[in-house]
Amino acid sequence: MNPIVELINVSKVFRSGEEEVHALRSISLTVERGEFTAIAGPSGSGKTTLLNVISGIEKPDEGKVIFDGQPLDRMDENALSDLRLHRIGFVFQAYNLIPTLTGRENAEFVLFLRGVPEKERRERVEEIFRELGIENLLDRFPHQMSGGQQQRVAIARAIVGEPDIILADEPTANLDTKNSTAIIELMKRLNEEKGITFLFSTHDPLIMENARRIVHLRDGRIVGEERK
Repeated sequence: MNPIVELINVSKVFRSGEEEVHALRSISLTVERGEFTAIAGPSGSGKTTLLNVISGIEKPDEGKVIFDGQPLDRMDENALSDLRLHRIGFVFQAYNLIPTLTGRENAEFVLFLRGVPEKERRERVEEIFRELGIENLLDRFPHQMSGGQQQRVAIARAIVGEPDIILADEPTANLDTKNSTAIIELMKRLNEEKGITFLFSTHDPLIMENARRIVHLRDGRIVGEERK
C-alpha cells in the first residue's frame, strides 16, 4: 500500500441562501500511486467537487484529505499552492487557459513558475504538442481555437510538468473519438512509463474502458467500484 491520496469521511455542503446542496457525503477513498482510475457518475453526482477537495481548491466541511501522508488541513495557502504547482496537474472542464497567452505560453506556464530554463520549457512543450497532434496551436491564442483545441492545450499543460498525479475533470468532453483515443493512449503511456497517477471524473465510455479502476459516485456517495 502506497497511497498518494486518502479521503476519510469527507463531506462538502454548498449553501445558497436557504438552500443546501450536499455535494459529498462521508466519502472515504484511497488512491494508490500509479493508479489509472475513473470517478464515474451522472452530472451533479459530486465528481468535480471530489477532485477540487483532493487538490485543496475546496475545503471539506467534515473529514480529512491526506496527500502523500500530509493532511491538507495542516497546510497554509502557500504550502497548498506549492503542492499544486509541483505535484498536481489539472485538466479543468472550463479549460482555464489564460486568454492573453498563446498555446505554447499557456502550456509552458507551470514550468516557468517552477523556474525551468526557457530552452527546456520549449522542447518539452513542443514534444507534447507533437504527440497530441496540435503543433499548429503553439502560436495561437485561446480565442483562435475551438473548444476541443483549447481542451487539448489544457491537457498538454497538465501533462508537460510530469506531476505526481493528474486530476482530469471530463477531459474528453469536447473531443471526437479520434482525439479522445489519442489523449487516452498518451495518458496511459505516461502512467505506465513515468508512474504518473491519473484520476478522472467522467462518464465517457472510452475512459471507463481504459481505466483499471472505476469508482461509481451518485448523489455525493460512493455506491460501488470495480477493478480490472
